[in-house]
Formats: sequence, C-alpha cells, structure tokens
Amino acid sequence: MELRYRRVSSWEFDLIMKEAEKFGELKHELFGIVEGKFRDVYAVNEEVWRRIESLKIKPYAFGTFVGTIKVDRNLVEKFYPNIEFFYFVDIKQNFAILKPKTAFLFTTGKDVPKNGVKEYSWKGSKKLVILNEEGIILGLGLINPKSNGKFIKNITDIGEFIRRHK
Repeated sequence: MELRYRRVSSWEFDLIMKEAEKFGELKHELFGIVEGKFRDVYAVNEEVWRRIESLKIKPYAFGTFVGTIKVDRNLVEKFYPNIEFFYFVDIKQNFAILKPKTAFLFTTGKDVPKNGVKEYSWKGSKKLVILNEEGIILGLGLINPKSNGKFIKNITDIGEFIRRHK
C-alpha cells in the first residue's frame, strides 16, 4: 500500500476543530495527513511543510502525531486524538487536575478516586483531559460522577508505552 501525504482538507480540519472545542480552543492551524490504512494527522509548521514538499521521497511521518481520522461503527468520520493533541488546545473545560500522589498513580494505569482530584471542570463530554498540578498532560479519562471510588476511569496515560507487553 502506497502512503500519500497532504494537508488536511477543510472537512478534516472541521473534525479536528470540533474535537478541540469540547475542551477549549485550538491553538494550531496547520495539520498534515499521511494516508495509508488510516488517515494519521500530524501538527506541522510552515517551515516543516516547505521541507516536506521539497523532498524527493515521500515521508511516512512528519511533525507531531496528534491522532487519527477513522470511520466509526455508525459509519461517521471522526477524529480520534492522542494525548499530544491536547498540547495544541487551550484547555478551558472538561479537564481534571490531580493531586500529586493520585497523578503518579494515574500514570501507572490506575483510576482516580474523587478525593484525588484537586480541581475539575465538566461540561457535556464524559471524556476529560487529565493534568497534574504543574499543567502537564497525563492522559485522558472518563468521568463517572456517581462514583467516589472510580470517579475518573483511566482511558490512556503517558505511562502506557512503558507498560506495553512485548
């Protein structure tokens, strides 16, 4: 299968923008796509894009990988962001700031009890961006407001790569 690279279309940019708006405001405008089995989305700047266009060989990746555009089970195209995507979003809602011990445990794959949350904002989306007190993005979680023990379920976190089985 041959890989193709290109700038995102206006439709794809709208998908990215729609996902960002659930959490705040998108701070970045230039994204590229590498099309193969999936449509992988990369954040790039103008200088990187100019260099990519001047290459004689086609890249299989460039910039910062921020997610994938796929068709979901309802046959709807959707942007699925990864953790790095949220560094390109000015996060204003749907986030949780964890206390230090809880933040560490979250990065080991643990769920978050309500008493481990220092601050949170929740509006309309069950998905939350999880941060530590220094503002470092630790991962993504699902809020369960009816539970004190598993108040936020860990979806993915920055420690997942280390825990992967070979």
